[in-house]
Amino acid sequence: MEFRTISDSKRTFLPLLLLGDEQEAMINRYLDRGTLWALYDGGLRAVCVVTEEGAGDFEIKNLAVAPESQRQGYGRAMVEHVVRQCRGRGKRLLVGTGDSPLTLPFYEACGFRECGRIEGFFVENYDHPIYEAGRRLTDMVLLDMEL
Repeated sequence: MEFRTISDSKRTFLPLLLLGDEQEAMINRYLDRGTLWALYDGGLRAVCVVTEEGAGDFEIKNLAVAPESQRQGYGRAMVEHVVRQCRGRGKRLLVGTGDSPLTLPFYEACGFRECGRIEGFFVENYDHPIYEAGRRLTDMVLLDMEL
């Protein structure tokens, strides 16, 4: 596995980023100010965008694994890479996600714990309903991990 920091042409990764965040306008809010990592293992397997939010907080804004590479450990490998990169530079790693039976258990297995919610986030910030695992997402679940 090889992790690459992507500085130029970040938008070429948009097709994969759209798996982690369905609305391009939302991605545009953080892509340029965030660090984009790509995980390669015989080809592109995953991407992740992390922003520095101040006060020692980093936030995973987008984590996406190519469909053919899902459930093979690439998502966890990316989270572990992000933790290594942020540790010593910050106090806490955050992630906001939908209340989904697919994503919440994944982040909890990676060591994150729920620390709050933003009610109505997906309804108020997206121009179309977002569904995951047959469930319409309304609230953003906030999770964190001490670095």
